[in-house]
Amino acid sequence: MASRAVFLDRDGTIVEDPGFLHVPGKVKLLPGAASAIKQLNDRGFLVIIVTNQSGIARGLYTAEDYAAVQRRLAELLQKQGAHVDAAYFCPHHPLFTGPCDCRKPGSKLFREAQQALDIDFTRSWWVGDRLADVQPARILGGDGILVATGNGNLHQGQARAIGVMVVADLARAVDEILRPLGV
Repeated sequence: MASRAVFLDRDGTIVEDPGFLHVPGKVKLLPGAASAIKQLNDRGFLVIIVTNQSGIARGLYTAEDYAAVQRRLAELLQKQGAHVDAAYFCPHHPLFTGPCDCRKPGSKLFREAQQALDIDFTRSWWVGDRLADVQPARILGGDGILVATGNGNLHQGQARAIGVMVVADLARAVDEILRPLGV
């Protein structure tokens, strides 16, 4: 049977978003994020980060800087017993590199994850602080939850208008994901 996954945005959903995060020392987990991810790990969900990183296209930092931030995030999560199973990023921005299929809400990175990890989209969730983070759920067959952290407050009305649940943060999103499982 194919796996269930939770696709998480990174900046503003798991970690504080200072804007174009590229310095490992500035990575700060949002309250409750690590324990929420650990709950998903413990319940057998794959946890996959999919993030737009337009700062690379803008020349503000490099793919190596992005990788260093990811390593720091992994360290912080590991200290609390949590882990991410995979991470995908789009380094593009339409104004700088032209259109691409990997920039959210595009589905390319999600389909790559599906193929690599045998994911059943209909049993999966998309969680983030922007509409682009949760819109792929509608296209691919899963469910989306907008978190009010990061930029989420700016998108609540639009999310509700298209039938996307809005919750305070990642911990509340995980509560909703696990509720049907009796957790």
